[in-house]
Amino acid sequence: QVQLVESGGGLVQAGGSLRLSCVASGRTFSSHVMGWFRQAPGKEREFVAAISRFGVTTHYSDSVKGRFTIARDNAKNTVTLQMNSLKPEDTAGYYCAAGRTMAVSSAAFDSWGQGTQVTVSS
Repeated sequence: QVQLVESGGGLVQAGGSLRLSCVASGRTFSSHVMGWFRQAPGKEREFVAAISRFGVTTHYSDSVKGRFTIARDNAKNTVTLQMNSLKPEDTAGYYCAAGRTMAVSSAAFDSWGQGTQVTVSS
């Protein structure tokens, strides 16, 4: 497993942008698929985006496709989520996760960060 620490959340107006970062500890970062999930109050955790080990393949949920971009820098053990055109419904805690396969299920990811809050005001 790896230890993950997210940053970059905050309060932004609808239509604005935020960039989330997740830094991983250890020397095995490039062996992990990385993902972002989110969870709003009273709702289940949902898949947002994932990126393959060397960044060749990305996958997005339909709700964020075209607005969010996931990227990784294996030299810096970092994965980012650029979020543009934010909507109030994007408000949630955002979690970075590391796993072994490209999947939309949280069960495929075995290491999780503590989360960072994103609030989008209307």
